[in-house]
Amino acid sequence: MRSFRDLVPFPRRWPGALALLLALPLAGCATDTGRPAAPAAKSATPAGGTATAAPDARGHLRVDGRTRAYLLHRPAAEGDGPRPLVVAFHGRGSDAAGLREQTRLEKAAGARGMLVVYPEGLDRGWGAGTRKTPRRPDPDLDVRFTEALIGHLVRTEHADPERVHVAGFSNGGSMALRVAAQRPGLVAGAASVSGQLPSGAAAVEPTGPVPVLVVHGADDPVRPLAGLPSPPPDPEEPILPTRSSRDSAEAFAAAGRAGRPVTERGRGFDRTVWRLGGDPAATVELLVVHDAGHTWPGSSLTPPQGFGRTSSALDATDTVLDFFAAA
Repeated sequence: MRSFRDLVPFPRRWPGALALLLALPLAGCATDTGRPAAPAAKSATPAGGTATAAPDARGHLRVDGRTRAYLLHRPAAEGDGPRPLVVAFHGRGSDAAGLREQTRLEKAAGARGMLVVYPEGLDRGWGAGTRKTPRRPDPDLDVRFTEALIGHLVRTEHADPERVHVAGFSNGGSMALRVAAQRPGLVAGAASVSGQLPSGAAAVEPTGPVPVLVVHGADDPVRPLAGLPSPPPDPEEPILPTRSSRDSAEAFAAAGRAGRPVTERGRGFDRTVWRLGGDPAATVELLVVHDAGHTWPGSSLTPPQGFGRTSSALDATDTVLDFFAAA
């Protein structure tokens, strides 16, 4: 039987489109600038010992004429081989440091030997939909930035191009879903917490099979579980309409030719699983967390007023990383 990756409608992007990202200059991008403080591999010191790269570093990357920033966390575990990479998108109005504090992804991922990169969105947000807006006249800008960032980390940090995962919260969760939908050959898995696929004029449609995890609070007052087809106006940046969380998961299940879903009730959440065609281990999953708002389940960070409760029935960080490990 063919593997799950054999069923991707175009080759995984290594070699392929990701390989093109490794050629300098990058298509549509300038050369890399402001690399992290040190390479990931050990290097000799004048005293004859070894030095390792700092575990955390700020980096910059020139893409489409803009200098984009990111926060990188390297795992403490040693090893010379390629490492899995998690690209984590912050929510609207937040930043890389905010998502790091909210999720503590780097601690759990580091224990698993994973690199974690928290990119910074322009104007503290992401172009998660395909519709042009006054603030985001190029709706594909962030997709290209994500591709370039992944290629940069493959070159400079020994990230494994076959084990690249994207995750995010809220607007960042929708961004992760967009990358998975439009670049299924680039990522091995995606996870969204409190994010959904954009709809209407900004609609994003999955284009190939990819494992996806959608986590959403049943009582989310900001981005309701049932979706937000008619969002309220915003004077700074239009809020994109979205599908429901169930419809978002089903869209990925359909693109992966999944079978019938199975729903099971856990302690504090309901889990619905679709098994993708071609590989019984590859899944699309929807976790609806009871008594939870627009929050990251298991986080110790107090959410803003009006965002609802943070559930302790589920640790979203471990859940997301366990899903990636199994993808």
